[in-house]
Amino acid sequence: MTVHFIGAGPGAADLITVRAQRIIAASPVCLYAGSLVPAELLEWCPVGAQVVDTARLSLDEITAILVEAHSAGLDVARLHSGDPSIFSAVAEQARRLDAAGVDFDMVPGVPAFTAAAAALGRELTVPGVSQTIVLTRVSTLSTAMPEGEDLRSLGRSGATMVVHLGAHRIEQIASELAENYGEDCPVAVVAFASRPEEIVVRGTLNTIVELVHAAGITKTAVVVVGRVLTAEGFPDSYLYSAARERSTH
Repeated sequence: MTVHFIGAGPGAADLITVRAQRIIAASPVCLYAGSLVPAELLEWCPVGAQVVDTARLSLDEITAILVEAHSAGLDVARLHSGDPSIFSAVAEQARRLDAAGVDFDMVPGVPAFTAAAAALGRELTVPGVSQTIVLTRVSTLSTAMPEGEDLRSLGRSGATMVVHLGAHRIEQIASELAENYGEDCPVAVVAFASRPEEIVVRGTLNTIVELVHAAGITKTAVVVVGRVLTAEGFPDSYLYSAARERSTH
């Protein structure tokens, strides 16, 4: 048997891969992350499948279910929101499965930041403006950020920055990034990206705090900071530029 860590996407039930759908439909055990995973995905589980909401379970309790399924020779679809490679807590589970001798694999999913970019209708890597994306978060009571990964340090590059789960710290984000990006730097906050209740707020580091509070956004949001959000007059990518066309003739 195999435990399949599946990226269930940012919220819309149809933002999931064909591979993920196939595995869910073939797995007699399905664990999912509570309200973060669309309920519609559970409809693909086979009849009689064991379906477990892990929202209130400890890591040890989750691991016990996975190991029990392994002992019974049952495949497991383990659904995580977004993509399992980013802020998913898969690493802790994988470490325990390795110790228990349980095989697992990972199925990519659509991460929240790309769903947010789609909602904004913006490419986050614009020629001549920014070719780098920093994916990060802010410190919480549960997990501190490693040394050197604070917003001030990361912001020195001026790269497009995406702060996950940062709406509740929007004051800190705006204040610390303004030192490197400037108060006039464009910012967008996308809450519940791809879901029916999606909310998009646009502003600058000087105005975004008030706008986020007015919109009532407190969680499940992605904060995007960078000049790419309003970039105009930038050069074409070399792949599509006239200069490349001339060089190939």
